[in-house]
Amino acid sequence: MAERAFHPSEQLGEFLRTRRALVQPEEVGLPVHGRRRVPGLRREEVAQLAGVSVDYYVRLEQGRSRGVSDGVLDAVARVLRLDRVERAHLVDLARPGRQQAPAAAPSVRPGVRLLLDGFAGPAFVLGRCMDVLAWNAPADALYGLADRPEHERNMARHAFLDPGARTFYAHWADVAADTVAHLRLEAARHPADDRLTALVGELSAGSPDFAVLWAEHRVREKTHGRKVLRHPEAGLVDLAYETLALPGDPDQLLVAFTAPAGSDAARRLAGLSASAL
Repeated sequence: MAERAFHPSEQLGEFLRTRRALVQPEEVGLPVHGRRRVPGLRREEVAQLAGVSVDYYVRLEQGRSRGVSDGVLDAVARVLRLDRVERAHLVDLARPGRQQAPAAAPSVRPGVRLLLDGFAGPAFVLGRCMDVLAWNAPADALYGLADRPEHERNMARHAFLDPGARTFYAHWADVAADTVAHLRLEAARHPADDRLTALVGELSAGSPDFAVLWAEHRVREKTHGRKVLRHPEAGLVDLAYETLALPGDPDQLLVAFTAPAGSDAARRLAGLSASAL
C-alpha cells in the first residue's frame, strides 16, 4: 500500500468514487426509480449534473485529468457537495505538484522556540509528517515528550501505534479520524515525500483502524477544536486548542492548548507542571 499511497491519479479516482457514494440522488434533485446497485450517485449522473460528457468524467475518475479546467473542477465539487477543504484537495489531486521531500530534517527557528516558552499552556510545533519538532515544558508534562525516543515523538504514531493512546485520548475515535484526514491532505500536497509515504505504510501495516480510515479518503485541516486527555497523574483534562501555520515555514504548525483561568483544566495543568519541576 505504501508504494501506491500517494500516486495522484489513483488517489483522484478513489477520492471521487468515495465522495459520490456519499451523495444520494434525491439530495441533488434526481428521481429514484427501482433498486440501485451502487450507493450514491452513478458516474453518468455526476457527469450530467456537472455539465460534462460521461466519457470526460470517466477519464477524470481514471486519473486522466491533464488539462482539466477550473470550471469543471468547480462543477464536480458542487455536484459532490465538497466543502472548501475537499475542493482544494480535489485540485491537489487533479493537478499534482512537483514538490520534493526536504533534503534535511526540518528545524524550528530560535524565535519560535522562544515563543513556545512564552506560552503558559502546553504548546508544540508539528512538522509535515506530524513529528513533534519542538515543545515547551507544559507540553512535556502533558505528553511526556522528552522521555520518548525521537522516532516516537510523532502524533500519528502515538494515536495508532501506542497501546496507551485509546486510554489517553478520551475521544480516541475523533482524534484518529482527524489525524488520518490531516495526513490525507499532506499526502496530496506532497506526493513525492518519501518520509510521508513510509509513515502511511507503517501505520497501515501496524493499525487496521488506520487502514480503514485511510481508505475513506476524508480530508480535514487541523485548525482548532477540543481534546479531552486522560492523564495518569492529572486525570481528565479538557482543553481547547488552536493550530497556527508558521509564516516562512509552511510545513510547520504551532499547536497551543488553552484553558480558561480558574477552570478545572487550568488547575490540573498547573498541578501537573508543578509536579514536573
